[in-house]
Amino acid sequence: MAELDDVSGAAVRLPDMRVSYEAETLDEDSLAPTWHEQLQRWLDFAVDAGLVEPNAMVLATADADGMPSSRTVLCKGLDERGIVFYTNYTSAKSHDLTSTRFASVTFPWYALQRQVTVRGEVEKVGAEETTAYWRGRPRGSQLGAWASPQSTRVGGREALDDLLAAVERRFADVEEIPVPPHWGGWRVRPVSAEFWQGRKDRLHDRLRYVRTDDDWRVHRIAP
Repeated sequence: MAELDDVSGAAVRLPDMRVSYEAETLDEDSLAPTWHEQLQRWLDFAVDAGLVEPNAMVLATADADGMPSSRTVLCKGLDERGIVFYTNYTSAKSHDLTSTRFASVTFPWYALQRQVTVRGEVEKVGAEETTAYWRGRPRGSQLGAWASPQSTRVGGREALDDLLAAVERRFADVEEIPVPPHWGGWRVRPVSAEFWQGRKDRLHDRLRYVRTDDDWRVHRIAP
């Protein structure tokens, strides 16, 4: 009974949980010329601030029926072409991306009262770029990519460990593990990139880069 009371008490407190966002402001004059330069600027700031996993981003996708899914992935590439992350091409997220060709990613920098949301079309990263990234991965991560049948049901942790052990034996005498044929990168090519800075009284700053036919424009969006 006490446990139920504790849960009820937590629920009652939720409406009263508030933080006043007053750390920074964001205006049009302070923006970098391009969305990717602005994102790099904020990412560098997050790194310097000591945030844990500053390149972590929430990836949102939808399947062919419109059922949404979200999960956290790591940004491993950023330039004018878009944002890159790597995964198993047979995973649920890859099935979604193959089906709809669209995605959204959000960098949730709570400690800085900031977030960035990028939405756009997706494309697979080229083999050469994927290989260059793969070669820099720790060997354990490479083995894990070969071992895991990502997003499929397994019989338990022991079954997963057995899969890894089999892969370790397979590549025991291989110095340079090859890229799995079922693994690689996805690039989100933005149609919009919104920079959100928390402000007092929930009147947040939202500045959105929007792609036009031949350029980018910045719009202020009401919070």
